[in-house]
Formats: sequence, C-alpha cells, structure tokens
Amino acid sequence: MDIPSRRASGPPSGLAGPTGASHVLDHPAHAALTGPHAHFAEWRGRVVRYPVDVTPWLALPEEPDADDWADAAALAGPGGEVPLLGFQGQVPEDWEVTFRFEGVQYVDEGLAVAPDPEAVRLGPADVPEILDLIARTQPGPFLPRTIELGTYLGIRRGGALVAMAGERLHPPGWTEISGVCTDPVVRGEGLATRLILAVAHGIRERGETPFLHTGAGNTNAIRLYESLGFRLRRTTAFGAARAPEGLLKGRTPAAPVS
Repeated sequence: MDIPSRRASGPPSGLAGPTGASHVLDHPAHAALTGPHAHFAEWRGRVVRYPVDVTPWLALPEEPDADDWADAAALAGPGGEVPLLGFQGQVPEDWEVTFRFEGVQYVDEGLAVAPDPEAVRLGPADVPEILDLIARTQPGPFLPRTIELGTYLGIRRGGALVAMAGERLHPPGWTEISGVCTDPVVRGEGLATRLILAVAHGIRERGETPFLHTGAGNTNAIRLYESLGFRLRRTTAFGAARAPEGLLKGRTPAAPVS
C-alpha cells in the first residue's frame, strides 16, 4: 500500500517546487526534472528525484515541511539515505546526517570550446568499462544508467578507456558537465581539458551554457576549471541523511509516480 500523503504526487502546480529562486541554477535538479529531464522524474508529494540507477540527485521544496521529509524517506525506503545534493536548509533534528561537505558551482564564462578528433561517444555497451574507470579515479557517482542523461565522450589508448567526461543535470538553457576523470597512467597529457572543451562544444552547439559542480576542497579541479574559463557562481553543499526508524514504521514505501 502507498503511504498516505496530503498532497498528490506529480509535476508541480505552483507549490510543488522551490519558490522565490532568483536563478534556474539555484535548484538545478528540480529545474531539470521539471524541464528537459521530466521523463526521468519520480515524484512523491512535492519531492522529486531521478531513478536510483541514473543519478542520486533529489529535489526537496525550498522550505520542506514534515510531510516533505516523510515523502523523501518513503522514496528512499526503510533505512535508506536521502541524498541532499545542493540542499542548504536545515535537516530535522531526529534525522541522522551521514555525510556533508561544501561544494561549488561554476559556469562557463569564456571557454575556448572545440571538438576533439580523438574523442568517441560512449554508450550503454561501454558502461562496464566506464564503471571500472570511475572506480579507479573516484570523480563522483556514476551509475548503470547515468549514460542516459546526455552525451558522454571518452578517449581510448590501446583500446582501453583512459579518460571521459559527459553531461548530467539539464536545467532549461544549461547543461552540467560531469564524470570528468583520467586514468593515472595518462595524467598530465591534458585529456581532461580536451574532453571538457569537447563536451562544452556540444552544449554550446545546442545554444545552451555549460556549468559544473565540484567539492570546495578539490583545488586541482578548481584550478583547471578556472584556467579554462569557468567562473565561480555560488557555493553549495553536498550530503545525505537517514530518516529515523520510526518514521516509516508500519508503512510500505510508495511506488514513485513517473
């Protein structure tokens, strides 16, 4: 059975999402899931997320109430963590914050974009090799269906995938560059730079603007992004929290509405 909710699940109708936002990138996951990525959206009341095998991003209302937190817990299921990527509000006192770190959001302000003749488009058949590269380089989450979010480009050496970058969140008019990683054996050759500029070229060709996120302490990546022409737009936060056990006691998690 579904968990009772005082609000219907589904796309926003005035009160469903963040309000008073000054810019679409203030709430990029919500903007993407109610825009170009609406076909991925899984709703529970006013909470919306991507499928769990696509990306961890979830969007809460700007000022979530108790029902919103219960809906987020229902989506996660008993004992599950609720990802709080970009959420800078207060977590309820009875929730356990499992991790939190500061992040930054950068936007394109003068990238010298260009296609790369060595870059190849990656697809579903490449996912096992992508996941292996991700595991060895740890750029951030990449899941079995992340490849569906947009264009991912890679560079191979001797047939092996050694570098990649691609597209993740897609708010209207913007596309996030993500999954940037390089095998340690070829670092220093500028492959990450070439792939970032190649992915950004495709984004610009659609008339959109590239942006990206990284950890505030990731100084090497930040130095690279700023040298390429990205500008710091805002600070943000990344984290996750686990609901108290009693919140879902006697209830069955809902099947999300897509």
